[in-house]
Amino acid sequence: MADLSTTYLGLELKSPLVASASPLSEELGKIRRLEDAGASAIVMYSLFEEQLTQARGAQDNEARQPLYQIDNGQAVADYFPPPAQYPTSPEAYLEHLHAAREAVAIPVIGSLNCASIGGWTEYARQIQQAGADALELNIYHVPTDINVTGAQVERTMIEIVEQVRAEVTIPLAVKLSPYLSNVANIAWRLEHAGADGLVLFNRFYQPDINLESMSVSPRIVLSSQSTMRLPMRWIAILYGKVHLDMAASGGIHEGHDVAKMLLAGAGVTMLCSVLLRRGIEYLTSLEQDLRRWMDEHTFDSVLDMQGKLSQQNVVDPEAFERAHYIRSLHSYHKVSPWTKTPSE
Repeated sequence: MADLSTTYLGLELKSPLVASASPLSEELGKIRRLEDAGASAIVMYSLFEEQLTQARGAQDNEARQPLYQIDNGQAVADYFPPPAQYPTSPEAYLEHLHAAREAVAIPVIGSLNCASIGGWTEYARQIQQAGADALELNIYHVPTDINVTGAQVERTMIEIVEQVRAEVTIPLAVKLSPYLSNVANIAWRLEHAGADGLVLFNRFYQPDINLESMSVSPRIVLSSQSTMRLPMRWIAILYGKVHLDMAASGGIHEGHDVAKMLLAGAGVTMLCSVLLRRGIEYLTSLEQDLRRWMDEHTFDSVLDMQGKLSQQNVVDPEAFERAHYIRSLHSYHKVSPWTKTPSE
């Protein structure tokens, strides 16, 4: 029987199936069910930088002070939910994380969602003190100021990681956006800033427009399997270039998807949409499907698979990427509805 054990952020895991940050971690009962169904680790839902800033402001009797005013007089702080609308307060989050750590034997990873440098980073230390085995830092920032350069955006990311690393000694993973000028360079710089791993990738919120109310309409769309192509590609590119553990995130819905990510170079796969859509117990089927595929293809362990189809041994990765791009374009032959098949 294939050995599914793997290592991520220095943690010894029984399989590459990790439950990523989601509402499923908001209840202890569901956390226990995730472990029972086969999750090898659990990433807690996120504390948000804005939530932490509000909490600090309340302590200083300065809650919800405007960051700046816009033309109609509305404060930017008013864009964000009031403290009562977050799942829990920062204090309750720490208590819940501690309780989760006590409730299960598998690693529990804390999560912070941020966009800028600030005093909120002290909560990273509190997450460690609450018992987290590691910390996932989700840097979610959509630059809209035309005066801000890409270099400035990237420097802020590095400084955030440096600041958080100064607060904690537990392993630190960074969840990245794919929208960077050079993901490989950022990965290398994050490694030197103190990161131990990368989660590829964050999926940016993409709102819709409500034509009746003439307003922007929030809409969460769960991932599809096509989503996995982007993280799979970059994991294959980065494997062997940086000394970072890599977690694949997005579009992983079947055991075969897990196998593909491992072959590309991932150490673990993050599961969210598939568990929300098909239920926690589907983890068991994923594990069985992965084990069956490994047995059929004579892989004895995850270590045997990891990185087998990465670009580690490609002499010129940029030329390799360009060549496959050209090949893919020429591989599609559109058939006119008035013609027979190309072979005829």
